[in-house]
Amino acid sequence: MNRIAKQIFLIVAIVVIFSLFNMSLFMLLTGRLANNFSNTSQSKMIDVSRFLPHNETSQLAIVESSLKLQDQLPVLDGAAALVPVYASIIHNVYPDGSVTYEGGTFSDDNFYGENFASDSKMQYNNTVRGYKAIVDGETDILFCASPSKEQIAYAEEKGVNLVYEPVGLEAFVFFVNKNNPINELTVDQIRGIYSGKFTNWKQVGGVNRVINPVTRLSGSGSQSAMDAFMGDEKIAPKSFLAITGASIGFSFRYYMDGIVENDNVKMISLNGIYPKTENIQNGSYPIIAKFYAIYRADNENKNIPTLIDWILSDEGQQLVEKSGYIRIN
Repeated sequence: MNRIAKQIFLIVAIVVIFSLFNMSLFMLLTGRLANNFSNTSQSKMIDVSRFLPHNETSQLAIVESSLKLQDQLPVLDGAAALVPVYASIIHNVYPDGSVTYEGGTFSDDNFYGENFASDSKMQYNNTVRGYKAIVDGETDILFCASPSKEQIAYAEEKGVNLVYEPVGLEAFVFFVNKNNPINELTVDQIRGIYSGKFTNWKQVGGVNRVINPVTRLSGSGSQSAMDAFMGDEKIAPKSFLAITGASIGFSFRYYMDGIVENDNVKMISLNGIYPKTENIQNGSYPIIAKFYAIYRADNENKNIPTLIDWILSDEGQQLVEKSGYIRIN
């Protein structure tokens, strides 16, 4: 009987231990993650198939272009956030047939432009691979935000001088889950969050939730912009508890608002100014970033300056605006 009682006690003890363990997990993770404004920056790729030149179903800007290139077509490449711009340039200025694919068709899972043929005048390497491609001479013009220190160093190491021609403006924005009651922060509060000074939303006027400051891939356009925004302050390592908290992320305005179109997040105001078009145009929004047409100074393709002059013309700037961005001039 003693033996049976011990076995029963052992079974009950195991059940109790597992119950307590599961309850502690629920309290630590599940309970805190439920309705706590998390998942702000789910990784989403741009659907390049929406922006294929010379495709009648594509979502590209159209202008009456006085420039029609036929030969020595510069190969255009760029960041995910700028695919609508440089794809629209090709659509309006380049001849049909200038964009080609391996196997003759565009693959549905071609999120990074893997099946653009080598002779295609449109490529999609995104920022990290795009800077390497422009330095290595694999593409002619790269549409991107400012480079990272590592990308500048790579060009210098290769002895390549890059020319950065500003062609448009964008807002660098911060966003939170739509259920987060925070609608605005100051620039100093943002820096405080990412430097580790503020670790709970209640410290910046929110509710009692741990802050999960989300960062991006090193060398990406948005991470380079964030590093520049932080200045001399370093981004602090996240605590383990951050995974139980409510997140905040960053990106460029049109990438969030016009390309990704994630209804579960909202952009927030900075210093009381919301990142809408008028506030970017009038310069009142605190963080406005230029984006560039970047090319090698030693590139002898005569149509590079011709194309960039057109982009800076009224026609080209109309196209920049119709693509969802802000004209540089």
